[in-house]
Amino acid sequence: MASTETRKMVLAAAAACEDKKAENTRILELDPADSGFTDFFLITSATNDRQAQAIGDEIELRLKRDFATHPHSVEGRKLGEWILMDYVDFVAHIFLEEKRAFYDLERLWKSARTVDSEELKVALKEKTVAARKKASGTKKTVSGKKTTLNAKLKTTSAAKKAPKKRVSTPSARKKQ
Repeated sequence: MASTETRKMVLAAAAACEDKKAENTRILELDPADSGFTDFFLITSATNDRQAQAIGDEIELRLKRDFATHPHSVEGRKLGEWILMDYVDFVAHIFLEEKRAFYDLERLWKSARTVDSEELKVALKEKTVAARKKASGTKKTVSGKKTTLNAKLKTTSAAKKAPKKRVSTPSARKKQ
């Protein structure tokens, strides 16, 4: 199962593609049984090699800035016909349209499930809500203990502040 951080990085890479006018961007969630080397493929098309390089640069820049991560390896950047950026948990493929049609990764990985950006955002929201609920449940327990502790402290300090009772002893009576 892909981590929340991986899903955020894939969304950031998809947004970078969109900002650089990439075409036909698809996110494939790979079946763990079929592929043990990555969780997602991001596949997109560029109209020319300069645009492909600009898309690759934008993906790298955003992931470096927002997640302090660099690709494990990059292939094909100089030619720009097919740029592969390996981020371990996901791989970005930037193709010229004719190269994308030739290699047809979507057909090659037909067991992969196509995921759209909105679906990833919803999944992230659900994970965040679940994590917050879990955390707030923990806080209630902790604050409950603090309340109990505070109540004990108040009781103790109230007892210290209460005036002491005067005890009548024979020596105290003689002084009066």
